[in-house]
Amino acid sequence: MQVGVPKEIKDNENRVGVTPDGAAELVAHGHEVVVERGAGSGCGFADADYEAAGARLADAAEAWNAGLVVKVKEPLEAEYGFLSDQIVFAYFHLAGVDEALTRALLDAGTTAIAYETVEDEKGRLPLLAPMSAVAGSMATLMGNYYLARFNSGRGMLLGAIMGERYGKVVVLGDGVVGRHAAQVAGALGARSVVMLGRATDRARELERSIPRLKYVYSTPESLAAELPDTDLLVGAVLVKAARAPRIVTGEMVGSMPEGSVIVDVSIDQGGCVATSRPTSHSDPVFVVHGVTHYCVTNMPGAYPRTSTFALTAATLPYALEIADGGLDAVLADPGFAKGINVQGGRITYPAVAEALGFVSS
Repeated sequence: MQVGVPKEIKDNENRVGVTPDGAAELVAHGHEVVVERGAGSGCGFADADYEAAGARLADAAEAWNAGLVVKVKEPLEAEYGFLSDQIVFAYFHLAGVDEALTRALLDAGTTAIAYETVEDEKGRLPLLAPMSAVAGSMATLMGNYYLARFNSGRGMLLGAIMGERYGKVVVLGDGVVGRHAAQVAGALGARSVVMLGRATDRARELERSIPRLKYVYSTPESLAAELPDTDLLVGAVLVKAARAPRIVTGEMVGSMPEGSVIVDVSIDQGGCVATSRPTSHSDPVFVVHGVTHYCVTNMPGAYPRTSTFALTAATLPYALEIADGGLDAVLADPGFAKGINVQGGRITYPAVAEALGFVSS
């Protein structure tokens, strides 16, 4: 099969879907790999590295004109013209983006296999987890940065200073994003780290493993009670493939201290904070009710080399399965088959169809 690797064009998105080592592996399996010139430059991979791996360099149109296209982020409007009846393997987050992308995929007959809905034998999300870990780790660091007074923050440094701990972090969600955000907050030395979730069976384990963590069962009332003295709120709510529920109301945001910060990592799926809206690395924040909101939709793109290594370590075996066996190989694995969001002009993942108001099939 011909495998195309286009250059990412989302704002400050420097990850790449396949590394040179991954390209060499695909070539060793007998596939032709076509890489857009400059595709890996943002994370330190030169065109010569891909050529040495056996890949062929080309322009964007040729990289897209392949039976399998491996990307990182969803196709943008400028790329819709490249869509055809090929397989595109990438993050799509269709429930959280403008439905124009979904219509473009449907009209083109594209098979969209979404990293974020592929499941393993235990129902976990192995292709979402690596980037969730990066985004969760970043969330606390970005929040700390925007708490600085020169960023209009309240001037509270999350950390331990001369043995005294400062700052309160509230993490909404106890999945991969939430755990990594809380771990970083605890490691920095925040005075208080509160995690709100509903996995009470894991509460004690989480409290033992994360410094200063207090686990609270999540209800509107328990969340509202925590926010008036919160310095940083991390939104880490996930419902598989569906739009994130708006758990944090505008009134709750208004109760937070002036100069506090919200990092809404759920923004890929629409955001879990009522006042959130998507932002970019070039224009990452805005202020509502005196609270700074950081809602960048491709957070791991800020650290593209780490993120690319972590992502492709997880995705390459699946890409090889597609290239070697086509859609039959995907459909033969029930967990992998759940990655198919669009196929044959139809939305095939019910939660996506429901979120967008389409009738699933």
